[in-house]
Amino acid sequence: MTGPVPVAADLVQRAAGVIAARHRGDLAGAEALLASFDTDQACTLGFYLLADLALGLVRAQTGQSLDDLVRELVLLVAATPPPSPG
Repeated sequence: MTGPVPVAADLVQRAAGVIAARHRGDLAGAEALLASFDTDQACTLGFYLLADLALGLVRAQTGQSLDDLVRELVLLVAATPPPSPG
């Protein structure tokens, strides 16, 4: 793939694949997809773009402002207990 749009689409698809694999319990698949990012910057960009798209979809469905959605997300994260060790 060449050019910014196909590259960005590829990064987003891989980031979504990581989340999907992890969600279905395929930890090896998630790790393999994470390892497929050439650089940390590419990985960060893929997940950033995915988050931006996901928030845009939620905003379109709910009619909420992005600021309200982010505020809710921050509160949800803050209320989530840390994972148990081991």
